[in-house]
Amino acid sequence: MSFEEEYNYHYITTWAVVDEYIASNDVFEALLREVKELSRKKPDATMSKAKVKIVNRVLENLLTVLEGQPEAKYLETLDDDELPQVSDAVLIMVQFKSALESFYDRYVQYVDGSKKWVTKELLARLREEYEEYAEEDE
Repeated sequence: MSFEEEYNYHYITTWAVVDEYIASNDVFEALLREVKELSRKKPDATMSKAKVKIVNRVLENLLTVLEGQPEAKYLETLDDDELPQVSDAVLIMVQFKSALESFYDRYVQYVDGSKKWVTKELLARLREEYEEYAEEDE
């Protein structure tokens, strides 16, 4: 069996993108919880410009992570000119959450028996190990 047959993944990303995903996702999850809590209390309340700025900073990072993904065409930051209601912000943020889950499901796969991010760097290392092993077998 060749390397390509053994490690045939349709979706491959990079460690740089994975690092950005990891750094942004936890902050995003915390913000989403807070905005949902605000929405339960006052769904029709208008968000302050400061809150929109904080949320948008994280959403902009996530847009770079999700660039080129099928779901990205549905994503946008909050409108900071016409400040959104909290319930509208939740709706937009839930779309991001769904896109992030799809991203994770797409790029985290079983590799050699355990779940790993499928990255160019991982595949390069696996190819090197595969070729070393193949040379030893000869």
